[in-house]
Amino acid sequence: MAKKSQLPTFNDTLSILGSQRFDVAPAQEGAKRVPNAVQVRKYGCAAEIAPAADGTPEILSRPGWVLNGEIARLLDRGYQKFFKTSKVEIPATADHLRSLHEFSEELKQAIGATSLYNESLGTTSDLYHYDRVKGRE
Repeated sequence: MAKKSQLPTFNDTLSILGSQRFDVAPAQEGAKRVPNAVQVRKYGCAAEIAPAADGTPEILSRPGWVLNGEIARLLDRGYQKFFKTSKVEIPATADHLRSLHEFSEELKQAIGATSLYNESLGTTSDLYHYDRVKGRE
């Protein structure tokens, strides 16, 4: 029978992230305000994590590119991907997407999260808006 691995505690995770050169700072104001939430950054990308009820780390906001101090969401319009914040939207370049993918994989590994096959193949978007199906049922 296979042994189940222990998930690191939130404080252990912060130590691991610091040793792997992630910038760790208190979380900015956002939609999900949770006590002890922190924002982790690396490669120009960021995500917010906080301790879950059982003491393990939990991802509050999906990783995204940092634009004007705000974590931008990845938007797929069918023909191209964009980074979108509450104020601005820019086209995503291949370098942006590689950085985001690398950041996401390193963060998941550090916090002990499950790495899904389809996400390991490449960057997945937060939103999908295809213009050719706009207005259709």
